[in-house]
Amino acid sequence: MTINAVLLAVVIMLGLSLARVHVVLSLIIGAMAGGLIAGLGVTDTLNAFQEGIRNGAQIALSYALLGAFAVAIAHSGLPQSLAGSVIKRIDAGGTSGIIKYMLFAGLVMMSCFSQNLIPIHIAFIPLLVPPLLLAFNRMHIDRRLIACLITFGLVTTYMFIPYGFGDIYLNQIMLKNVGEAGIDISDISVVKAMAIPALGMFTGLLVAVFISYRKPREYQQLAVDKQAHDAINNAVVEGDALSTTAAAAQAQSKLKTLVALAAIVTAFVVQLYTDSLLLGSMFGFGVFMATGVVKWRDADTVFNDGIKLMAMIGFIMITAQGFAEVMKATEQIQPLVDGATSLFAGNKAVAAFVMLALGLIVTMGIGSSFSTIPILAAIYVPLCISLGFSPLATVAIVGTAGALGDAGSPASDSTLGPTSGLNVDGQHDHIRDSVVPTFLHYNIPLLAFGWIAAMVL
Repeated sequence: MTINAVLLAVVIMLGLSLARVHVVLSLIIGAMAGGLIAGLGVTDTLNAFQEGIRNGAQIALSYALLGAFAVAIAHSGLPQSLAGSVIKRIDAGGTSGIIKYMLFAGLVMMSCFSQNLIPIHIAFIPLLVPPLLLAFNRMHIDRRLIACLITFGLVTTYMFIPYGFGDIYLNQIMLKNVGEAGIDISDISVVKAMAIPALGMFTGLLVAVFISYRKPREYQQLAVDKQAHDAINNAVVEGDALSTTAAAAQAQSKLKTLVALAAIVTAFVVQLYTDSLLLGSMFGFGVFMATGVVKWRDADTVFNDGIKLMAMIGFIMITAQGFAEVMKATEQIQPLVDGATSLFAGNKAVAAFVMLALGLIVTMGIGSSFSTIPILAAIYVPLCISLGFSPLATVAIVGTAGALGDAGSPASDSTLGPTSGLNVDGQHDHIRDSVVPTFLHYNIPLLAFGWIAAMVL
């Protein structure tokens, strides 16, 4: 019995990832194994892999510039100002339900903005969340709910709104790979395709807020809370050490905040009109440098810190493109599709569920939706075509299968980010309080609503 090279490569890659072997190494080993089993030889396998790497270079560069932009925003003190404003409102208004739900809405909005309007990804969490722990504890808010709020914004935004990270996920990665796999994408609306899956995420959010975690939960008031509160009240961001008076420091802080807002607007407008996240990030970073918020002598340090912030996900995405290119070079995708088609016997409902479930498993193993898409698209698109799914339904299946597992993966930024902010005082467990809640509230409804989208589109 002949082993399908594509299936074997995916199994090896997934198995190594689940065994906690680094994702980049898992992808490389899986690609090499698939190429050798298919008879490509070492040279041809490496050539195909390197061709795929070249295809992912633009995405990685966009991430590098986004990282620099994120660090520049943090350097301006804008996240600290936002946290300070919330603390002051709570101090003035007590702990009423209105204040609590305003806080929830603010966290969701900031999480959403971090993916497009202020594209700094999870960089805002360690800056914004720790200063708010005092407020969370005072209002007896369950931190599992906070993890769900943040993860909702991080995931739903990029899988539904085609700007910022959403532009990378939906347009530069998903539509590009779907088009290369054989679908005409010229008339496809990614917003329409992903609307129903996004509704599933919103349903999970409502369940978390109003049912699962609505009861108060007690946390100890540890020293970190006082330190965070003092840091907010200080109102002096890094770089203001030369200020001679508190008034001068406050004026300087306000100026930096205004510059940050101007840079964000500039980046958004440039991205909107040029359809280039790379240019938007570059112009936004340029505003910080031109105004002196990021000094010329500090520019290299800020830029390097930004690259470090996003380097890992960039490397993973580049490697995933190489993996996908090797899978195509094996010419064993079509036999796999033919075998799967026979197995499903034309049953679209079963096929859609199995494809989404496999997407959940693969993404849980890799920990990155962005890295999963090239792998899934190469296999799923021919299968969807053979089973008679519409182009819109195919895009919905691929996009949802990629996003499934991002929330709820122990290795995902969408769970690691919230934990990094909520566990600074040691009272928030990564698995029990971030991974399990986000898995239950988002993967289950996303699987259900993704299946509905596949059936009705």
